[in-house]
Amino acid sequence: MPQRKPLTDAGGEVRELTAADLKATRRISALPKALQKKLHGVRRRGPQKTPTKELISIRLSRDVLAGFRAGGPGWQGRIEAALKRSLARTRHPR
Repeated sequence: MPQRKPLTDAGGEVRELTAADLKATRRISALPKALQKKLHGVRRRGPQKTPTKELISIRLSRDVLAGFRAGGPGWQGRIEAALKRSLARTRHPR
């Protein structure tokens, strides 16, 4: 069997996974066996019927991001609220 390439390089960056990598994976769980059994029959949430938000990628400076994250959980919602306030202040009548 040929030896597989490491998943990360010397800098810790993860390389793109190949079909062979995915085929060699095994399903694992960090949950205790008793909890796995308890959760086995639990229904999972399905896809959202009417998505209200769009997934995007945005680059923010580290200090801005650190400031929002310092407020604890909900930092992404606080960023959205700040953007909405800014938009409301700068919106021009048509």
